[in-house]
Amino acid sequence: MTQTLINLEFDNIADLLEHCLLKYADKPAFSCLGQTLSFAQIDAQSKALACWLQQQESLSPGDRIVIQLPNLNQYPIAAYAAFRAGLIIVNTNPLYTPREMQHQFKDSGAKAIILLTDLLPKFNEVKEHTDIQLIITTAATDLLTGDMTAPIGCVGLNQILTEYADAVLAPRPAISINDNAVLQYTGGTTGVSKGACLTHSNIMSNAEQTRLVLKDGCTEGEEIFVCPLPLYHIYAFSVNMLVFTTSGNLNILIPNPRDMDAFIQAIKPFKFTGFAGINTLFVGLCMHPEFKVLDFSALKITISGGTALTSTAVDMWKTTTGCSISEGYGLSETSPVVCFNRPGKERLGTVGRPVEGTEIQLWDENDQIVEEGQIVVKGPQVMAGYWNMPEETAKAITQDGFFKTGDVGICLEDGTIKIVDRLKDMIIVSGFNVYPNEIEDVLSQHDAILEAAVIGEPDEKTGEKVCAYITVKSEVSESDILEHCKVMLTAYKVPKKIVFMQELPKSSVGKLLRRELRK
Repeated sequence: MTQTLINLEFDNIADLLEHCLLKYADKPAFSCLGQTLSFAQIDAQSKALACWLQQQESLSPGDRIVIQLPNLNQYPIAAYAAFRAGLIIVNTNPLYTPREMQHQFKDSGAKAIILLTDLLPKFNEVKEHTDIQLIITTAATDLLTGDMTAPIGCVGLNQILTEYADAVLAPRPAISINDNAVLQYTGGTTGVSKGACLTHSNIMSNAEQTRLVLKDGCTEGEEIFVCPLPLYHIYAFSVNMLVFTTSGNLNILIPNPRDMDAFIQAIKPFKFTGFAGINTLFVGLCMHPEFKVLDFSALKITISGGTALTSTAVDMWKTTTGCSISEGYGLSETSPVVCFNRPGKERLGTVGRPVEGTEIQLWDENDQIVEEGQIVVKGPQVMAGYWNMPEETAKAITQDGFFKTGDVGICLEDGTIKIVDRLKDMIIVSGFNVYPNEIEDVLSQHDAILEAAVIGEPDEKTGEKVCAYITVKSEVSESDILEHCKVMLTAYKVPKKIVFMQELPKSSVGKLLRRELRK
């Protein structure tokens, strides 16, 4: 578990992408909604957008740009353009409420946004509280229809791609390998969303680390990977848009994996060879009659991360597809991969061994090495720190470079890591991080609620579900509380169970004892 160096061929992500877009020009790169774009087309369209971004007086290299899109072909075009223009990407969940959007946009200081046209009303609610001046919109089907219309005050993506099709990209100012490339917002034990500063070195190193794990099962330029996980999440952003793409492979983007009928129809024409998912998705697909009759003869790699993989999901997937699942472990702060089960050599119940160049230790509360303790990580994928939060950075990263994950693990005799618990109170719903303090804060804003405590409880479908325990000041119904939450929170954060109590368990100093609620 000792650290070694990862050799990088390129100084920044833009140089890496431009090399690969040219190298695999004739091969298919991304497919979505029945439209497949080649590497050459992605190259041309991302270059056109990058040229437009370069020419905006309000934008300078190093400025932040928000991308708020579902999985569409527009996503890699937008992301690659941002890198080529020397900008820092702020990945944002398109399901966010205005309250959630405002914090991320304001905290990052973003000056531009590329978003789905349908999200504009939500964005307009918070625009005046942000520094965003440039608004680029695109509808889901724009690349298919060629529609160049845009709402007032916005610029349509298609208009830019058309008008700048022949533009020449200006030379990029020198980008250091240690410059920030992405602000990937995560949560903390306090529930305050923090921007993990991922550098060009972090992201390229982790892409190479992941590629080394998967290389034996992947043939360069020949694979077809199904991508149902959101590209705004660091898992798919790194694995699909960097690892697989820079190896010349095709990614099938799924805009809405919850619509399983459409999902299955989208992948049916392809002899896909790889699949990235999470526990919930594997179980849901295997229970769908149309999925069971697909052609899995080419499928050789399935990878999982973001939430614990159950033996039930593994067995169902193996029975249905004939393919095993390789589980990994990572965090937004580690770009994200820390450990991975090598395909074909999986050990169920573990997250595999540390990837190349990564050192893992297990610490007790005094930062001493123990057999079972907090997982701490040192490697080229560990973030530079939290955006504009030096105190939080100092708490998370030691002076000698170890990142404290907040997860408790043990190292088994063969060197694989098993996650046994979480130090944090974080809840994981279908792979998404949910922070109790955030939900409690929203609940407490309801006039009838006196106090609230939130915990996660096991759920067969989503891994965990959000459960709220409340005391009230006046009579209120469960439906009223849920409606209040739905306005303030993304759907997966909304409590699935509400329990009314006379009082909440607390310590002698008045600290909320969530552990008592878990009993």
